[in-house]
Amino acid sequence: MLAEVRTACELRAVSEWAEVQHPGAPVRSVREADLDSLADDTLLIPARVAWLPPVRKGERRVTMADVLVLSNPRRPVALTQPVIKRRRPDRLRVVQGEPATIADLRQRHAQNLAEGESFSAYVTVQAALSAERAERQIVGDRYKVPRLVAEQIGTSARFQAGAAKLAAELGRPAAVVVQEATDKMSTFVATQSRLMDDVFSSIFSNLHDRTWTVSVDLGTLNRLRELNKSTGLIFLPSHRSYVDPLVLSEVLRSHDFPPNLVLGGNNLAFWPVGPIARRAGMIFIRRKFGADPVYKFAMRSYLSFIVEKRFNLEWYIEGGRSRTGKLRKPMLGLLAYVVDAVEQLDDADVMIVPTSIVYDQLHEIGAMAKESAGGTKKPEGVGWLLKYAKAQRQYLGEARVRFGEPFSLRQALADAGEGPAKLDKVAFAVMDEINAATPISATSLAGFALLGARDRAYTAAEIETILAPLLDYIDRRDLPGPDPDLCRGIGLRRTLGVLHDAGVLTRFDGGPETVWSIAPDSHAVAAYYRNGALHHFVDRAIVELGLLAAAGGALAEDGSGELLPSAQHEALRIRDLLKFEFFFPAKEVFLHRLGAELDLMSPEWRTVNPDQAWTDRILREHGGSLVARRTLQPFFDAQLVVAESLVAAGTDTPIDKDTTLDECLGLGMQLALQSVVKSRDSVSRELYDAAYQLADNRHLITSDGIEDLAAGRQAWLDEVNVMRDRLTRIAAIEAEHFGEALRGVAR
Repeated sequence: MLAEVRTACELRAVSEWAEVQHPGAPVRSVREADLDSLADDTLLIPARVAWLPPVRKGERRVTMADVLVLSNPRRPVALTQPVIKRRRPDRLRVVQGEPATIADLRQRHAQNLAEGESFSAYVTVQAALSAERAERQIVGDRYKVPRLVAEQIGTSARFQAGAAKLAAELGRPAAVVVQEATDKMSTFVATQSRLMDDVFSSIFSNLHDRTWTVSVDLGTLNRLRELNKSTGLIFLPSHRSYVDPLVLSEVLRSHDFPPNLVLGGNNLAFWPVGPIARRAGMIFIRRKFGADPVYKFAMRSYLSFIVEKRFNLEWYIEGGRSRTGKLRKPMLGLLAYVVDAVEQLDDADVMIVPTSIVYDQLHEIGAMAKESAGGTKKPEGVGWLLKYAKAQRQYLGEARVRFGEPFSLRQALADAGEGPAKLDKVAFAVMDEINAATPISATSLAGFALLGARDRAYTAAEIETILAPLLDYIDRRDLPGPDPDLCRGIGLRRTLGVLHDAGVLTRFDGGPETVWSIAPDSHAVAAYYRNGALHHFVDRAIVELGLLAAAGGALAEDGSGELLPSAQHEALRIRDLLKFEFFFPAKEVFLHRLGAELDLMSPEWRTVNPDQAWTDRILREHGGSLVARRTLQPFFDAQLVVAESLVAAGTDTPIDKDTTLDECLGLGMQLALQSVVKSRDSVSRELYDAAYQLADNRHLITSDGIEDLAAGRQAWLDEVNVMRDRLTRIAAIEAEHFGEALRGVAR
């Protein structure tokens, strides 16, 4: 028996246990055992003592009171151990790890460790890890602790070989690179102390416990628990708030998952958050480290270790919180490192878990909207944390945690095939599943309705009339929609009241009926709520624009008379204009989705000749559920501003991105005040950034790759104006429909 113990009391406890479980087996402390003298067929059985906290309110858990008196019930000091053993024997358990023979251990030592590494040191580490795994069965699967990480990674043959290869490439001594990589790894490796996990949860739970009621998809969660028994999970959540990791952690903790190792930016590593969070499983990394090859090697080695040991991992693939409410472009660096680990390790795999976290309300939206409009982000620190905690005292409704369909990373890589787009395809699968799982909230729909208003306020009854066809569409599509009762009657008034209390809406009570409208300077905040649901409406919006093109005679100009192929081509053209705003599937899947949207609008579309009269009739019949203007207007307005700016700049002036985006903020506000730009929320640096990326993708920034730069920029501007004209026509159809509907409400 190899006793992995700290005190004489623990050694006695293991010895007493061994007399019953393994009579006659000698018990030796792992520090004192002479392993080199043992025969190859000797079976080593690791064992340790697990100390449990007392039961408080039905759960064994460390409290703040323990911390304040500098006590750790999971690791009591030597003087108190005999007292606990005698008076509270339920708090002491002896656990047995997986046994192994000396021969097996010598073989594994030869395969995995660098030449010259002590066999005794290797067995000590393996015994500790085996005992840790056994202890999880006692303390609960939520505790999955990666101890002695630095020793394991730094002494492995794979690490040593990789460091030697990197040293040769850099022209530096291998020992120097090994030491530098180990030192840099020590700056981000998380230790996951059970005590600090409890303390972190206890301290920072106040940032979300009183703020939201958390709901979760229990069906998928149960499936994930079963998957986690045989493979590691990588949670990739959407990023809306600083508290996203806290909310997800509490969900997993309460359903007995092991705690995730969470990768986050080192901007949050300030005292006291950093020291506590790091010991609770937070891996603080540099925001950018592409220019430091040794840091990259250290990070890749650590992630490879995590994958190999099947620890659960979590990071936010968008790289930062969304400033607009919709998913940002994925950052692929960390995903690439995990892919490398899976491809290099035989039979290694992880299950990717796309995760959506959505809030009815967020205190942070106002600040993020200002940043999107060109404001400066305030640095995080103790003062910032105290202000944030104070703001979190108000109840803000529901936080919804939903999971997309989990998938094997190894299988996803095989399906993606070879080529430079392989990683992008995997990332798209993640983002598509997050979008599919993201529920539509009542506040999203309220913003969707009111941002479509034209310089007027609406009564609750009018808003209900506008929302009714949208709710019907959500139901027919079987989308994860809101509780319909929150979008009509008293429930709708409650939803509007919530947005009013948050400063998003204004209300006027001086007339016979209360009327509601977007508050001045709050369009970006209202848009944030709306944008969380926009991806559910994009395919429908593109269908509407394609039908409108057909109704206006813009298709099949070659005289072929075949509108359907021409309409598909038009849909792909529109998709190309929006490819830096939304996540679109491959061409065939995309056209299939559009066909499904047409099935909802007119099931006979596959058997009729889709002439102009037919398309015009279909659009007018669905005037109440048209979504193109309210979905796409901000993005084409933003493209208008960037295209106008590039055309005005001329081809002789070098284009600087930051300067151009700053100028676009001014031009956009001017055009909004002149009512040229229809959506105030389009005045956004993030939207202009996406439009700039589109221009760059079309070779419209410099003359490289295009024969006539001026003509190319003007062609893009003309294309955007065509789309905006169609949206204006959609607005006219909506006005015609709702004019009658709203008059009916008034009567």
